[in-house]
Amino acid sequence: MKHQQRGISFIGLLFVGGILAFTGVLMAQILPTVMEYQTILKTVNKAAGSGSTVGEVKSLFDKAATIDNIHSITGKDLEVTKEGDKTVVSFAYTREIHLAGPAFILLKYDGKSK
Repeated sequence: MKHQQRGISFIGLLFVGGILAFTGVLMAQILPTVMEYQTILKTVNKAAGSGSTVGEVKSLFDKAATIDNIHSITGKDLEVTKEGDKTVVSFAYTREIHLAGPAFILLKYDGKSK
């Protein structure tokens, strides 16, 4: 009596491995942008809580951005407003990740201080 073999074929294994490798490379490129977004959000919250004027908030952000190695936005890109007695800082920016040839992934980030 013959038993049928079960499992994945070599071609199937190559296909699954290729998809996993592509996903890993993509995540390795996206993860630093997400970490930078988290750093920007933390820095914006700190600047909004410490600064009282628009210029002061932008200056505090620029100083912290130099220390934290933030390159996506600068103090000029921040929108500083007042809501009651609280300073609110908002920002928005995009990042492009090149895949191959004419293919890119566009990531849009925006945030606002608490």
